[in-house]
Amino acid sequence: MKHLSLTQKKWWLTAHILFSAIWLGVTVTFLILSISVLMTNDIGTIKAYYLSMLRLEQTAGRVSIIGTVITGFLLSILTKWGLLKFYWIIFKEIITLICMALGFLFIYFWTLKGFNDSDKFLSDAFFVNHYQLMTGIVLQIIFLTTLFIISVFKPWGQRMKKNEI
Repeated sequence: MKHLSLTQKKWWLTAHILFSAIWLGVTVTFLILSISVLMTNDIGTIKAYYLSMLRLEQTAGRVSIIGTVITGFLLSILTKWGLLKFYWIIFKEIITLICMALGFLFIYFWTLKGFNDSDKFLSDAFFVNHYQLMTGIVLQIIFLTTLFIISVFKPWGQRMKKNEI
């Protein structure tokens, strides 16, 4: 398979970094909004925070996740890195799958449930759901930050080929 030229690689890498940064930014915004929910007793404001999170997830959140995955996949297969040649790339792929599941399924579900249950603001069920959401958001931030760090340091090196064993 033909590899990307250096200029093409730089453009794809730029797109990958931008999509990844947007994903992290959306997640940090989620954290800020979820903390803000705990700072008010006004149900209208709480609904507005949750609605903002839902709109972010449905727009910039989804686009950034899909863009990050597509550009990362293309960078892997169209450069020397490959999908399974390096341990650090395999680690990134696993963590990315976890982040996708966390974002697309759990964080979305908890946000939707929080929005629908915001009328029951003072109930235990509302707070349990909200703290699950906040836990998911914090985990997402930790995982995404780890992905950035792994991308910079590229630890663990290349896997051994079968004929080198």
